[in-house]
Amino acid sequence: MGTLPNIVTNLDTIKAIAATRQQEHDAFRIFIKNSNSQQIDELVHTLNNQITPQIDCTQCGNCCKSLMINVTPAEASSLATHLQTNLAGLKEKYLEESQQGQLVINQIPCHFLTGTRCSIYEQRFTECRDFPHLHKPNFANRLFGLLIHYAACPIIFNVIEALKIKTGFTYTQQA
Repeated sequence: MGTLPNIVTNLDTIKAIAATRQQEHDAFRIFIKNSNSQQIDELVHTLNNQITPQIDCTQCGNCCKSLMINVTPAEASSLATHLQTNLAGLKEKYLEESQQGQLVINQIPCHFLTGTRCSIYEQRFTECRDFPHLHKPNFANRLFGLLIHYAACPIIFNVIEALKIKTGFTYTQQA
């Protein structure tokens, strides 16, 4: 299959491209669902490992500007200690409890985003560490959710575009 495209990190360019690809993505989701899931996972993991180091997330911060982040009780406790406050104070200022009892950041963009950088980077939450979740299994079952962030995350954008090339996916626009 073809060589990888150049890495695109300009968010305006990514958004402009994304605006033209909804139908293509619908076709791509079907294509991926009909592919060997294990092979797709291996390919996505390889592409993720190649592409992610080429993108400096601290120059973007879009995930911190748009995601609802779940926080475990242990993470909340650790952050409270780091911020030299108690858990009640942390919850009052930064967190809220969902109807299901899950702690979530109570503001979007995240309180801890300073410019495009995380002010608590070493203490950031698991969901922050794991985003964009391309290292996880079952890519085919998660593709719809990943495509939601395609226009906002240079890593997702570049991995999906490279995956289209590596899998031989072709799209002919419907009239």
